[in-house]
Amino acid sequence: MAGHRIYSISVASVYPHYIAKAEKKGRTKAEVDEIFRWLTGYDQKGLEAELAAKTNFEDFFAKAPRLNPARSLITGVVCGIRVENIEEPLMRELRYLDKLIDELAKGKKMEKILRG
Repeated sequence: MAGHRIYSISVASVYPHYIAKAEKKGRTKAEVDEIFRWLTGYDQKGLEAELAAKTNFEDFFAKAPRLNPARSLITGVVCGIRVENIEEPLMRELRYLDKLIDELAKGKKMEKILRG
C-alpha cells in the first residue's frame, strides 16, 4: 500500500507554515524549533541540515535520532481525528507534531506542551 501524500512532502516546505502559525499568535521560531527537537531528538544543527536537504517527512521521522517516549502523552484532536487513535505510526508522528504546534499557537506554556 502506498503511503499518504504528505509523507513525500519535504519538511522544509511545511516548516515556514508552522513558524507563521506560531508567530501570528505571538510565539517564536525558537519555540517551534524546540518542539521539533523535543519530539525527534534532532539537535539544532541536525534539524537545520534536514531542512536544508529538503528531507521528506517519511525520511525525517525514520532518521530521527530519538523519538521522545513522552510523545505518547500527546492527546487530543487534530484535523478532526484523535491523535491517540491513529494506528499508522508515521501519520501519528505527523499529527503529534501538528498537535504540539497547535498548542503553541493557542498560547500553552512550553512546559505543558513538552509534557514536562
